[in-house]
Amino acid sequence: MPVINGLPSSRSGRDPLEIATQAAKESGAILRDHHYREKQIESKGKRNLVTEVDLLSEKNILGILQKEFPEHSILCEESGKNEKSSEYQWIVDPLDGTTNYAFGIGHFCVSIALARNDEALLGVIYDPLKDELFRAQKGKGAFLNDSPISVAHRRDLQTKVIGFDLGYSDTESKKMLSRATELWYPEITFRLMGSAALGITYVACGRMDMYFHRCIYPWDIAAAVLLIREAGGEITDWEGNPATVRNNQVIACSDFSEHQDLIAALK
Repeated sequence: MPVINGLPSSRSGRDPLEIATQAAKESGAILRDHHYREKQIESKGKRNLVTEVDLLSEKNILGILQKEFPEHSILCEESGKNEKSSEYQWIVDPLDGTTNYAFGIGHFCVSIALARNDEALLGVIYDPLKDELFRAQKGKGAFLNDSPISVAHRRDLQTKVIGFDLGYSDTESKKMLSRATELWYPEITFRLMGSAALGITYVACGRMDMYFHRCIYPWDIAAAVLLIREAGGEITDWEGNPATVRNNQVIACSDFSEHQDLIAALK
């Protein structure tokens, strides 16, 4: 397969990052158009919801990717795996933050990443209500719309903002709340995000200092893992090893040496 600028070529010859951006924006428009309408909501399990709009968004993304990259594997939250022999895999969350979306809370996004052997090559995260498109390509930096982004470093504010989410496991959720309690002191402000992709991305663009999660999936973090690294931050598993798109427990922050006391408390 031809490779151009480190990325595989598409059937039409267009840049893969451009194609991922198109897919994210089109699906984001679907989410935005249905956000204030009545929704069909179903349960996939305890606290794990899905709407018909998740499926509409995923159908749009799959249509674009399969047309341009028919030989690539695809992993989607709703439809699962479509395995091919290619070393390339698209990892897609058509609606990250479904519970927020289902209840009319305006904090959700589309997440699309291209990985090769579990290493993210490009990532796009689109927040349609804010019209914020976060994008990154390996080795080429991270951007919000057309402006470069970077993590926050040693700012003089009197507080650190830490985001986290609970997931669907009762056991892991209780552990997360316990960790948050152990970190609780006057200089810490917590946020439960409801979207892991946006949580990590907010660290990447300097809006938060840290984000952690103990029960996460590839489609939640594949694009965000690349974004935070390209923005100068770090993301690891809970043992301190560099995170891949397959890790189900992650800690993301601007600088581990700066936040080592907080990370030690988390562990």
